[in-house]
Amino acid sequence: MRPRKRFGQHFLHDTAILQAIADAVALAPQQQVFEIGPGQGALTQFLHRPDLQRYLAVEIDRDLAPMLTAKFPGIEVLQQDILRTDMLEVLGNDVRPTKTNEQSWRVVGNLPYNISSPLLMQLIDVVLAQPHGIKDMHFMLQKEMAERLSAVPGSKAWGRLSVMTQVTLDVQYLFDVPPESFRPPPKVDSSVIRLLPRQQLALPVTRKSLDQVLRLAFAGRRKRMSNALKTLGLDWQQLPVDPALRADDVTIEAFLAIAAAVQGASHAGHPGK
Repeated sequence: MRPRKRFGQHFLHDTAILQAIADAVALAPQQQVFEIGPGQGALTQFLHRPDLQRYLAVEIDRDLAPMLTAKFPGIEVLQQDILRTDMLEVLGNDVRPTKTNEQSWRVVGNLPYNISSPLLMQLIDVVLAQPHGIKDMHFMLQKEMAERLSAVPGSKAWGRLSVMTQVTLDVQYLFDVPPESFRPPPKVDSSVIRLLPRQQLALPVTRKSLDQVLRLAFAGRRKRMSNALKTLGLDWQQLPVDPALRADDVTIEAFLAIAAAVQGASHAGHPGK
């Protein structure tokens, strides 16, 4: 079956890479797996095993979905768009929160490059809303995206997505995957990453306040913070942040402090809320 461009399909066929991903995931008996975009089941074949408690997959291609259920006994396949899937409902059904995460989902996938960013934001919402619901996530995505997710302050890759991800997840950059490992070969390199929900998931600010600050800061990333965030009317003397810094050099803690000030000012202006 030919890959479909409209779904951003690039089928992974390199068995060494597939085995490396399976080794990184390291599934154990009675765990639950949620695979995003299994395609023809190349990775599924390395992960699926009879002693798993549950194996659930979401596949948008209506031709591939029935092939997967026929090939892998016991697998459940939702034939739908992952971006339109209510993942909180799907992943929250069988989760019994425990400190050991025994019933937590192991999420895996070879993510289409064109949906990686919005999909990650949806998964972060699931992590925040359902503590212990997801044990970890292993994804293959565009190398540039992996570098952005795992970036540190002071690097060119540091940006809004870096902060929004790392405030909730620990990001581990595992290894790179060359274009020739896929059919057809993409025009860019890929990378495999591991995402682990942080122990302290409760955010000190709302996602809305933090996102507002980040969008303004990185839209004017060459400007000083005092200029980039001028419209927010911040009192910089009350903040533990140097207003002369540029967004590239601002830490997560500093962004959270700014977002808290913005949120506090908003509540002060609306005492009834």
